[in-house]
Amino acid sequence: MTTTPIADQVADLREKVAEQLPAEALKVFGAEQAELAVAEPPSGIAEPGTPMPDASLLDVRSRPVTLDQARAGRPAVVVFYRGAWCPYCNLALRTYQRELVAELDERGVVMIAVSPQKPDGSLGIVEANDLTYTVLSDPGNRIGRALGIVT
Repeated sequence: MTTTPIADQVADLREKVAEQLPAEALKVFGAEQAELAVAEPPSGIAEPGTPMPDASLLDVRSRPVTLDQARAGRPAVVVFYRGAWCPYCNLALRTYQRELVAELDERGVVMIAVSPQKPDGSLGIVEANDLTYTVLSDPGNRIGRALGIVT
C-alpha cells in the first residue's frame, strides 16, 4: 500500500482551506501558528511514563465506559482530537485507521480516540470515516485536562 505522509496530507488540506477562508481569518490563524511555533511547552503537561488517568467516558451510543474498560486489559494507543467538525482531526483519524490500526491489532494493542464532543458527534465521525477502533467522548475534557493537553 502506498501512503501519503500525514504532513503532506495536512499541507494539501491547508491549501484547500486557504482557498475558502477570507484573508483576515487566514492572517489570524497564521499569527497563532507562528506564536505556537516559538512558544515554550506549557507547564503541567504529562511527562513520558506518566500513568494514563481514567475517567467516566461515553461510548458512541452514550453508554458509560472508562478507558480501563475500553482497553480490556490490553495496551493502548490513545489519541485525542477536537471533534468531528475539525478537518485536520478527520484526516488524522482516517490515516490512523488506514495505516495504524491493523498493525496495532496484530500486536494486541487497542486504538482509542478521545474527544470532548458529545457521543452523537463521535458516532458521526466513526460513520463518516469508517473507523473500526474505539471512539469515546470525554465531557468536560477531564482526561485531557489531567494530562495538561487542553489549549
